[in-house]
Amino acid sequence: MRKNQSDEPPAPMSKKIFLTCWLLSPVALLAYHYGPGQVALARDEAAKFIAAAAQCEQREDWPGAATAYAEALGKLPAEEQRARWQLRLAQSKARMYSGELPEAIGDMEGLLAEMSKAGAAARQVAEVRAELASAEYYAGWLMRLEGAPTEEWSVEVDNARQHFRLLSEGNLSADPGAAKPYQENLEATIRLARMDLSDLRGMPLPKFCKGCKNVGEKCRGQRESQCKKPGEAKPKDNRGAGSGERPRGGS
Repeated sequence: MRKNQSDEPPAPMSKKIFLTCWLLSPVALLAYHYGPGQVALARDEAAKFIAAAAQCEQREDWPGAATAYAEALGKLPAEEQRARWQLRLAQSKARMYSGELPEAIGDMEGLLAEMSKAGAAARQVAEVRAELASAEYYAGWLMRLEGAPTEEWSVEVDNARQHFRLLSEGNLSADPGAAKPYQENLEATIRLARMDLSDLRGMPLPKFCKGCKNVGEKCRGQRESQCKKPGEAKPKDNRGAGSGERPRGGS
C-alpha cells in the first residue's frame, strides 16, 4: 500500500538548515563579542572606574579620583564623545583639588577648545567655561601671593574675567536669575585685580589652594609652550547656561 505524504520522513534540506544554523551560532556570538558586546563590556569597565572615582571624591582622595577617571577614559569607547568630555572635566577638577591647578587649567583649556570646535551643546560648554574661569581666578590669586609680576598674574585674572563675562551675558536674556552668580563672580574677579596685596594676604584661601605650589612658574611655562604653537585658532564663544561655584574670596 502506498504511504501518505504525511508519513514520509522530513526532507533532507531541513536537516541541512538546522545544521548550518547550529554551526554558525559560535560565529554570531563572536561577532557580538567583538562588536556591540565589546562596546557594552567597555562601558561596564568604565562604569567601575567612575564608581571608584566617586568613592575617592567622598573621602577627598583627589589623586585617587584623578587616576580612576583616567582609567575610565581609557575604557570608554571613542564614540562616547559627550561622556568622555564629562569625564575629562571631572578629571581636571580632581587634579585641581590635588594641588595641580596649572595642569588642570591646561586640561580645561584644551577641553574647551575641542568642545567649541566640535559644536558641543552650549550648556556643556558653559559648564567647562565656568570651571576654567574659577581655576584661573584662583591661579591669579595664588600668583599674586607668590609675588609674580603683574603682567603674569593679570593674564589669569583677565582670562577669568572674560569667561565670567561671557557666561553672564549669555544668560542675561534667557534667564536673568542664572546670570546673577556669574555677574557676582565677574565683580569678584575685578576686585581681585584691584585689591591691595596686603588685603589679599589677609583673606583665607580655599582648602585645595593650600596644596598648590609654584603656580606662577608652572603657568608661565604653559603660556610659553602655547606661544610656540602657531596657527592654532582661538575657541569661538559658546554662550549658554551652565553651573559654576562662586569663587570664594576676592570680595
